[in-house]
Amino acid sequence: MEQHTEIQPVASPTVLKSGLAREIERRTGENAFLCYQCVRCSSGCPVTDFYDYNPNQVMRLVQIGDDDTALGSKTPWLCASCLTCSTRCPQGIDIARVMEALTQVAQERGVPCPVPRVPLFNKIFLKDAKLFGRVYELGLVGSMNLFSGALMADMDLGLEMFKKAKLALLPTFSRSHPERQLDRKPTAKQVGYYPGCSLHSLAKEFDTSFQAVTDALDLELVAPNGWTCCGASPAHHVDHYLGVKAPILNLSLVEASGFDSVVAPCAACFNRFKAAAHDARHDPELRERLDRDIGYSYRDRVKVWSISEWLADGVGVDALRERVVRPLEGLKVVNYYGCLLTRPPKVTGHLHPEYPMELDHVCEALGAESLDWNDKTLCCGGSLAVPAKEVMMRLSQNIVEHAQAAGADAIVVACPLCDANLDGRQLQMETLERRIPVLYVTQLIALAFGLGEKAAGLERKLVDPRPMLKEKGLL
Repeated sequence: MEQHTEIQPVASPTVLKSGLAREIERRTGENAFLCYQCVRCSSGCPVTDFYDYNPNQVMRLVQIGDDDTALGSKTPWLCASCLTCSTRCPQGIDIARVMEALTQVAQERGVPCPVPRVPLFNKIFLKDAKLFGRVYELGLVGSMNLFSGALMADMDLGLEMFKKAKLALLPTFSRSHPERQLDRKPTAKQVGYYPGCSLHSLAKEFDTSFQAVTDALDLELVAPNGWTCCGASPAHHVDHYLGVKAPILNLSLVEASGFDSVVAPCAACFNRFKAAAHDARHDPELRERLDRDIGYSYRDRVKVWSISEWLADGVGVDALRERVVRPLEGLKVVNYYGCLLTRPPKVTGHLHPEYPMELDHVCEALGAESLDWNDKTLCCGGSLAVPAKEVMMRLSQNIVEHAQAAGADAIVVACPLCDANLDGRQLQMETLERRIPVLYVTQLIALAFGLGEKAAGLERKLVDPRPMLKEKGLL
């Protein structure tokens, strides 16, 4: 008997829409259709446990034009801007920039934010920076607590920071213009210096120890008159142009002051300077707009140094070794670079973005032992410390525990945001079995130079390193 197969109705064909992808490309220059789902971005992302969609899945949502899901996702808002995905993408897609653009499009279209503390933090940060010229950290956290309804958030940590004089009670007002800089010619001993907001409050010991070290090297740090906030992560998350303009304004101040290089000890400031200079260098229309808005024609003559590269290559490891009077023998350290000193290499120019060695070489020149470990460039969640604390705490505690497992006596850092998370937040890590000191590389240099614990600013650390240093005979 002849059998008949029932014919099923054909489902409606899937309709792909390219509107969101084209909008992203218009804003960023990044072509989402180049993504072929190798999943390297998601494999390396430290925040995937907190996402609803992994980065590669968000890229697929953009490709197929699922606007509602892509723009309503938590993932772009929780992106820590560590640039791991942008560094490792075999297609060269700046995925972190795509995530930023998605949050901007979502806000413009009125899509409800699934992580409302993030845009709130960005708004308060930028308002503070605009009002004062520099970030007022005490006011920033206070405003976040007030407007988020979490009035007592981090009060325990704030009290400890207050005791250590790590919080400026009053804001600093700063304004300037490149054309109003002093017409001076820097001497060979003067070094262009951009301290950034944190080194005047939260990370005062970084500034103090750096000043002491450069004095000992017979050098003088000179900051441009009226320098202002670089914008940090909130600026480029909210408005890419603002994220470029703020650093270029400060680079213009440096250039107008007569310097052809500047050291930016804050890793976030360093990265924003390098990124802004890179964007302006490769976009003539952007460059013209910047010159017009700033009222100064930036000539792109300023080399931006991270403090790790400046110490290792600018000053030189041999020069540091020659100045040591109290070798740090018996001290085992792990060097934590964080995510912004080396990535992405097309912007920073770093030859070894996954496993840098500058801090290792500096510490070894001081007589310390630099241990090998796997967390050198992992993200501590710096940009999420206030708006998404639970993410930062997980990432930072993992780093602390891995440093201890490696056998380190201390963690060496070169970034105030990393220090705030790895040092101060240890006080809130309830499941941490023991604490480990976190020291700026300049603090170790000050000790090795025999400048004393006051010059090193050791009294400001929340995890006091002095008992460990005394036990090893280094104090």
